[in-house]
Amino acid sequence: MKKLLFQLDTDGHASVFDTVVGFDGGADHVIGHGNCTPDNVRGLVEGAIFTRSPKEKKNTALFIGGSNMAAGEALLDAVQEVFFADFRVSVMLDSNGSNTTAAAAVARIVASCGDLQDKKAVILAGTGPVGLRAAVMMTREGAQVTVTSRKAERAEQAAAQINDRFGVDISAAGAATDEDRAEVCKGANIIVATGAAGRQLLAENDWRDNPDLEVVVDANATPPLGIEGLDMMDKGKERHGKIAWGAIGFGTLKLALHRACIGRLFESTDQILDVDEIFALAKTMN
Repeated sequence: MKKLLFQLDTDGHASVFDTVVGFDGGADHVIGHGNCTPDNVRGLVEGAIFTRSPKEKKNTALFIGGSNMAAGEALLDAVQEVFFADFRVSVMLDSNGSNTTAAAAVARIVASCGDLQDKKAVILAGTGPVGLRAAVMMTREGAQVTVTSRKAERAEQAAAQINDRFGVDISAAGAATDEDRAEVCKGANIIVATGAAGRQLLAENDWRDNPDLEVVVDANATPPLGIEGLDMMDKGKERHGKIAWGAIGFGTLKLALHRACIGRLFESTDQILDVDEIFALAKTMN
């Protein structure tokens, strides 16, 4: 029985990256569908759940991708509404790679710090999908997390939406200037940068001398990096007495995690791989 992975992508074309990882994760065939929305996805889902016998159905799985996490979340909700009784297959949500990227980064933070209970964490430019997913994961581990944006209103709106969806308590702060970001990072035990490629968010001297800082992570691999003084290849490297992780340094775990999640989809028909499930798996792979 062939393992079939159907990509339901919210963009016009199914992601080539996700297709490759789908094959590498164990799918025999990966079939991509673009421009998927809550309004047009029912027929595709019904095709997946009504074809194979109960014993064979686990060999069919769905992967929700695309560049927009909000659209991906809406699509995941719509897919689950089609399921009923035993007519379901396993589904993974990883729009823009944000769940697996965030899970890999936070798993490395947990391994570096140990217990995150009551740790102060700041996610610079944290209102994108990777930053918000990482915020949820760290909050679940007991950290006190603040996400920043250039505009306070944007940070507050994003935090409110993610708090409502996941039942967490993430704080928000406006940080438009270098001075603002340095100020919000004072006293932080963990700093993570998840901003746009090629934009520096924090100068080296604004984290180097922070006596409370334990771990610093940069998800940007395009120079200049988001946090000055780090290298994208940093893999738990000690810098100024802090543990540093660069985008490539934790990116190897991201790829391995993505593949492992694909393989897990074919183990049963009842799995929904989102924030908590993907992060739980990441922690076992550290």
